Amino acid sequence: MKRPLPPSRVLLACALAGAAPAAAAEKPNIIWMMAEDICPDLSCYGVKAVQTPHLDRLAAQGARYTHAFCTAPVCSPSRSAMMTGMHQNTIGAHQHRTAGKKPLPDGVRPITHYLKEAGYYTAIGCGHSGKTDLNFATDPAFDGKDWTGRKPGQPFFAQISFGNTHRPWGRDTERPIDPAFVEIPPYYPDHPLVRRDWANGLEEIQKMDRLVGGVLKRLEDEGIADSTLVFFIGDNGQCHIRGKQFLYDAGLHVPLIVRWPGRVRPGTVSDDLVMTIDISAALLRAAGCDLPAHLQGRDFLDPATPKRTHVFAARDKMDDTHDAMRTVRTKEFSYILNLMPERAWCQLNEYKERSYPVLALMNVLHLKGQLTPEQDRFLQPTKPEEELYDLRKDPFELRNVAADPAYRETLEAMRARMAEERKAVRDEGVTEEFRKGGWPSTYPTKSLAEWEAILKEWEAHLFEGKPRPGAAARPAKRK
Repeated sequence: MKRPLPPSRVLLACALAGAAPAAAAEKPNIIWMMAEDICPDLSCYGVKAVQTPHLDRLAAQGARYTHAFCTAPVCSPSRSAMMTGMHQNTIGAHQHRTAGKKPLPDGVRPITHYLKEAGYYTAIGCGHSGKTDLNFATDPAFDGKDWTGRKPGQPFFAQISFGNTHRPWGRDTERPIDPAFVEIPPYYPDHPLVRRDWANGLEEIQKMDRLVGGVLKRLEDEGIADSTLVFFIGDNGQCHIRGKQFLYDAGLHVPLIVRWPGRVRPGTVSDDLVMTIDISAALLRAAGCDLPAHLQGRDFLDPATPKRTHVFAARDKMDDTHDAMRTVRTKEFSYILNLMPERAWCQLNEYKERSYPVLALMNVLHLKGQLTPEQDRFLQPTKPEEELYDLRKDPFELRNVAADPAYRETLEAMRARMAEERKAVRDEGVTEEFRKGGWPSTYPTKSLAEWEAILKEWEAHLFEGKPRPGAAARPAKRK
């Protein structure tokens, strides 16, 4: 007699992506929609200030995952991992904005190559962003820019990106959000500028939701909604200073919604730990492909697939900001290993300094000694080698308990998992050349007077509608 599935498994038992390869007529169309730089800041995830009716409906018609994480907190390494089903460090695609891109290791190919061999027409953009942003050189990954290019009866795979949630942000004139109603995490000061900037980010998510609605309507208008498997995810976390580029939940936690009529039960909510490379495995299986032996992603839609006990992510070079961090996260704890603790979290990154108004505000308050200890910690000149957070008591990852004797056993267990994961992805760590390179690592990056001048420009932009600061980041000389 078979043991009954636990409740969380029963909800997913109708996901049959692990079935044997199907005939071409039975293969689903597959759409992979990806929004840039977002955490699960959607109303279906419980965020009150934002309105995302189209994604809410998609979630109601399928499955919503509450513990989905990307493998890197910035676009190009994260997307490189997803397009191969392999961790970015394993395939040498971990350095953001890689110059002189190299081919993938022998035997590793983009997932679209397998889909083409399975009879799929592969499209990128479909009237939206055609961004791929891969850190490797490859043969063309897509057949065209829209699924209308396919042959009659041919199944298609379409990757669609929504870039408006990437900074710079505008305003949503249809559904403006009152900054008084947004919820600011405690690692940022509760300040009018923070609230306005946060509301602007949520308004861009609302505009993105309407773009999603357009894609879903097109499927219905063409009569193919019921034969199409739809994924919606983010490529990395929030476009805020402690989010994107860093290994806290704000940089790695992404939305994941799946609709597959007849296969995924409507209204499913899963707390399974999922990595974004798992989407690659799931859609290949759904297309009837045998999974390559080297694939590190798992078919999370198949209830027979072993569930993850933890996820692993890494941060390396961001533009020309050199740093290296690794994390292992379970449902209860987050452990971060800083391989370059001698560098500040907020060392120079020109993109952030010219794009993030809250960074200017926090630098001013830091230099004036007006931040709380929890807020000020992120603006210190060095980092601890290890960080450990008890997510049950500290969901915002404010209190580092790595040195707390009460967590000694947990710390050792997370260290062991970290060692296993770094070995599994063939993490090469940090060379001395890398440690000494990149943009200057001196901190603070500007004087108080310089940050105050930049902050005034941001205030004029956010509250008076004047142009964004044009020189928030000054050119830096390389070492």
